[in-house]
Amino acid sequence: MTEKKLPKKTLFFYGLSEMPLSIASLPLLAFIPNYYVSDLGLDFAVVALVMLLARSFDAVTDPLIGFLSDRTDTRWGRRRIWMFFSIPLLMMATYKLFFPDNSWEWVPFNLDFLSLNLGAGGHYLLFWFLVLWFGWSMLFIPYYSWAAELSSDYNERSTIVGWRMFIGTFGNAISKFLPAIALFLFAFGGAEETIIIIGVCLLIVIPITISLSVFNVPERMDYQVKQGSLKEGLIAMWKNKAFRQLIFAYFFNYLGVTLSTLTVMFFIRGVTGEEEQGILYFVFYYVANLIGIPFWLWLSKKVGKHNAWKIGLSVFTILQPCYFFLGEGDYYWMFPITFIAGLAGSTFHLIPHAMKADVIDYDTHLTGEDRAAQFFAAWSFVTKMAIAIAPFFAFTYLDLIGFDSTPGAINSPEQILGLKILFCLGLPLFLILAILCVRNYPITQQKQEEIRREIDAKKQQAQGA
Repeated sequence: MTEKKLPKKTLFFYGLSEMPLSIASLPLLAFIPNYYVSDLGLDFAVVALVMLLARSFDAVTDPLIGFLSDRTDTRWGRRRIWMFFSIPLLMMATYKLFFPDNSWEWVPFNLDFLSLNLGAGGHYLLFWFLVLWFGWSMLFIPYYSWAAELSSDYNERSTIVGWRMFIGTFGNAISKFLPAIALFLFAFGGAEETIIIIGVCLLIVIPITISLSVFNVPERMDYQVKQGSLKEGLIAMWKNKAFRQLIFAYFFNYLGVTLSTLTVMFFIRGVTGEEEQGILYFVFYYVANLIGIPFWLWLSKKVGKHNAWKIGLSVFTILQPCYFFLGEGDYYWMFPITFIAGLAGSTFHLIPHAMKADVIDYDTHLTGEDRAAQFFAAWSFVTKMAIAIAPFFAFTYLDLIGFDSTPGAINSPEQILGLKILFCLGLPLFLILAILCVRNYPITQQKQEEIRREIDAKKQQAQGA
């Protein structure tokens, strides 16, 4: 089955809203926790608990937003309106998290009665993480659901995700390149300075890119507002074997990547001894991501999406342990490993996101329902749980081995070895689990085209009746 390709203008404007998501993802995973621990003095355990609590809140909000988005019915559609109203929440939370006031003002609640002992800084961080992740869900879930509705073609969906990822990664690379320029040209560098530059980028990009997507890309208006219950939708998703395989594989993939992202700055500081130029690691990685996208798009059309993903996972699994052999003064030896890993890492978001639309078709084929946003809500929740579990595990582990993350701190050989084990071997373990999850994945291009033909035939019969 073939379908008319989307205009490049539509692909471009749709992809713009990925930019704030991509720019923010790394700072929220690595820079913000690192900054609040190393520079603002919060304990490892406090930051780990805050991130776990903030993610637990999404167990309620993400399914609810997905459920409501599928049932929203306005003259502007059901996806764009949610995206537009996410803007003020995202901007406010970004400002408070990236430009914190050490007096920790503007915290409307206190959880000390639960004996959590977060302190003023912990409560501040928790509140603004809650606001940010709620706004993130309002943007992410409808936005990614919208992608599945732009085209029903197997390969065109990969193209849509490819454009979205390319634009997002380009913005991400630029936002990480600016701190590097500031460091080399103006000696304006370090953790706090990097946070400031990226925070300013986000405050500019959030309203502009989301608004351009909302006002320039038409939304499909032939949807039917669903009346089924949230419970029925969740049960149907769980019965979808292909979705179970995909979501567990992505969970392990993202858990491993999050663990690596969280600890890479500690590795750069603690193992190689580099204090100020760590941002260059991310510039190399994201430039390689950009370069790799066209190749993985081509390969996914030749061998199938899930097979291309497994190849990317396998390459990264082999490369990550190579960092184990680096030591003091070896920072620049990280770059060739990082560049090749970045090429393979293009698959981590490109391929599984394109596969999601196919499993939604499979659900529609089985149940007759169109619940794209509920699927993306489940995906969002699993992603955030990985973001919660990885810091909790990593920071608790580093606290137990006594690793000191303070800039310039001296750690013992045993503590450095413990950090190396976590950074170099943690990610490959989870990537192997991801590969195992997508063995015998059932939805090939041929299968997806058969599913679409049957869905379209049922629609035509319903319209004829």
